[in-house]
Amino acid sequence: MSTITFRGALYEGSSSETVLDALLRQGADAPHSCKKGVCHACLLRCTNARPPSLAQEGLRPTQREQGYFLPCRAPASHDMVLAEPRDAGLAVWAELRSKKLYAADICRLRFARPAAFHYHAGQFVNLRRPDGLMRSYSLASVPQADEHLEVHVRRLKNGKMSSWLFDELEVGQSIELCGPTGSCFYLPGREAGDLLLIGTGTGLAPLVGIARDALLWGHHGRVRLYHGSDTVIGLYLDADLHRLAERFHNFAYTPCLGGSESLEGVARGFANDVAFAAHPKLQGWRVFLCGAPAMVTAAKKSAYLSGASLADIHADPFELADLRLTAR
Repeated sequence: MSTITFRGALYEGSSSETVLDALLRQGADAPHSCKKGVCHACLLRCTNARPPSLAQEGLRPTQREQGYFLPCRAPASHDMVLAEPRDAGLAVWAELRSKKLYAADICRLRFARPAAFHYHAGQFVNLRRPDGLMRSYSLASVPQADEHLEVHVRRLKNGKMSSWLFDELEVGQSIELCGPTGSCFYLPGREAGDLLLIGTGTGLAPLVGIARDALLWGHHGRVRLYHGSDTVIGLYLDADLHRLAERFHNFAYTPCLGGSESLEGVARGFANDVAFAAHPKLQGWRVFLCGAPAMVTAAKKSAYLSGASLADIHADPFELADLRLTAR
């Protein structure tokens, strides 16, 4: 048995469970969401020992050196003394500068970019409400072009955070922000290669950031973006993306409708099906996927079977698991 010290309390752990599971099993209100090492919402720091390397995959080198790790991926086999990111100064405050409603259930939030906040377009951040509730949102902004941080929020039925962001957070107020996190972003290089981006819903946000980032870096290979929605109003950046296509000759945008609605100039079918029908051979392509987990899973398989290298398939699925953090 091992002993885990968290928020001044002691918890027992064993090698048959993760640190996060040990804490939750004994009633600790530890932050978490996907429990798969994707969202990084459970990030903690071990102050008395070096965490296992598996639990530090995907973290920045400076974070690894300081003992940060993902407790959802660390076995509870050794004694640990844990500190939270907030306690270590990893969280910053960002002021809301503007709020724009694209549809009844979709809005754009733009925050002032905190000083020395470094990120890649397409990564995501965790927004933390004053009572501690936290959710992950992808960044649509581009660091080389935008002074703000932009996220797109879909209002979910009974969604505590999304409803609060829609109805209560006002321009001029600040919110705590943790991150950035995620590996779904563009890196300069291979500028003549082709990029395929497929998203659903507000999974469009990071893909817009990635596409703009690539084009502003001078990427001259083909950049093809497919966005899927069940409704016409869900194609909320249609006009903006058509303007982007007019500006850059190597960029093309295809809106897709998978529901019962139809519209001239909009492809019928799910975005991933339309995209792979248009691009059956993906050798040498870089593929970026974001949106509903089922779509991302299916699209990753299709991209691989179409010839894309696993190393060139980048995906951050939208996980809707509960994300909790006790208010302090």
